[in-house]
Amino acid sequence: MNGRQQQGPLVRGRLRPVWEEEPTRAGLATKGVVLVGVCLAVLFPLWVVIVTSLSSVKTITETGGLVVIPRGITFVAYQELLGGGQVTRATIVSLCVTVVGTLFSMTVSVMCAYGLSRSGSVLHRPFLFILLATMFFGAGLIPTYLVVQGLGLTDSYLSLILPSALNVFNILVLRAFFMSTAQELIESARIDGAGDFRILWQIVMPLSRAVIAVITLFYAVGYWSAWFNASIYISDPDMLPLQNIMNQLVLKQERPVGLAQAINTGGLSPLAIQMAVMVLALLPVAVLSPFVQKHFKKGMLTGAVKG
Repeated sequence: MNGRQQQGPLVRGRLRPVWEEEPTRAGLATKGVVLVGVCLAVLFPLWVVIVTSLSSVKTITETGGLVVIPRGITFVAYQELLGGGQVTRATIVSLCVTVVGTLFSMTVSVMCAYGLSRSGSVLHRPFLFILLATMFFGAGLIPTYLVVQGLGLTDSYLSLILPSALNVFNILVLRAFFMSTAQELIESARIDGAGDFRILWQIVMPLSRAVIAVITLFYAVGYWSAWFNASIYISDPDMLPLQNIMNQLVLKQERPVGLAQAINTGGLSPLAIQMAVMVLALLPVAVLSPFVQKHFKKGMLTGAVKG
């Protein structure tokens, strides 16, 4: 009897594991405290960044730096940043590269994944092994740079898209999801005379909205957050994306073109400018993530488990 009590109570003739038992009030309270602490640890730095970006020069000077408690809200930093100049141009560059790059990457990835998901496709297995090999063996930075330079893509926006256009992991996740599509639907469409492109567009993709939404977000965040390609392939400062401008402002303490006079006259705080640029860089991801969050579990787990 003692051994049975230690293992857990009987449930329909079997012993119930300890982790299936109802949690105690103390356990629930502990979990709640831990979750609240984690949320505060994540949200507090973001709160400080936003409040500082909305603070005046006087408030930042009185607090000696970062502002925790707002003392009046001003949008001067955002007005100056979005009023034309280097930051505005960099934001437009980042948006265009993200939209075009994501569309290109998703088009190629979906078509590649669909082709690899059809076991009867031409050279299906060799192409799959080649893709898998690229996950473990890379050419390296110098050969990649020489290829980009040899193709004449330096100081071109294509150098911000093509070198990182495909992600093998994303293709494999899409392939695994496409393979889980009911074969009866595909065979029925073929009997009705539908080709591969029509089957992909009208049958496979509508049934794969969850995984497509997740992979699209992955590509979009990757393009929006990328700065390394621009740092080695782009030498024209007018072509730099927002992340590189943020790197110059925050890490190198450089002043953006067009705002030096406002900073020197004391009408604008360099710290507020830095925080405002960080908010602009985080804003698209923060806005898009909640709309795709509901697809994460189905999009990632289903594709990964059935691969």
